Amino acid sequence: MPATDCLAPSRARIPTPGAAPVRAARVRERNQALLLRAAERVFARHGFAGATVADIAREADVPQANLHYYYRTKRDLYRAVLQNILALWLKETDAIVNDANPSAAIEDYVRAKMRFSYDYPEASRVFANEVLHGAHELGGYLAGDLRTLVLAKSKIMRGWIRRGKMAPLDPTQLFFAIWAVTQTYADFSAQVEAVAGPSARSAAGREHATSSVVTLFLRATGLAR
Repeated sequence: MPATDCLAPSRARIPTPGAAPVRAARVRERNQALLLRAAERVFARHGFAGATVADIAREADVPQANLHYYYRTKRDLYRAVLQNILALWLKETDAIVNDANPSAAIEDYVRAKMRFSYDYPEASRVFANEVLHGAHELGGYLAGDLRTLVLAKSKIMRGWIRRGKMAPLDPTQLFFAIWAVTQTYADFSAQVEAVAGPSARSAAGREHATSSVVTLFLRATGLAR
């Protein structure tokens, strides 16, 4: 136990109000993050049908009972994984706002999507597998929150186009193209590495690919410097 958590024998430490609930919340967040990452790996390898709670508990190196404490069923955990993935993806569009520099906003978004594909490839594969199988768990979310977000960001881009700040194009199709290209580096990483070589996994290889994809979309939108 860290020394700061011990009570000195000569005086009692006055507890900080709310400290215990804060610590408990942090422990809960840390444990849930651990379980979600383990579940991503297992669902990416075996899909929802092939994965088991026991597999995920072993991957996370926790007793199965601990997993059930946070997620009652495998489906609850699967939904949590998908919602976490989408929450991260939706946040990546934060740079696309009315008064932003279009070039910087598009570059930030593409870089964020590439970074996600490199850092969370299993998460991307879980999402892709869900969509390929009909998006039964995500259908409402895709047609709701995701569609609303894309419509809002597309409206901003149309404003840029009207003001001559961006080449005329359909922003919705631009989103589809960005998703397809950036997620390739996660969903088809074996193909990327087979063609580009082992250096594709290095920091230099990642930056080269990211810069190339950024340039591709900046040129397509008339924003290339």
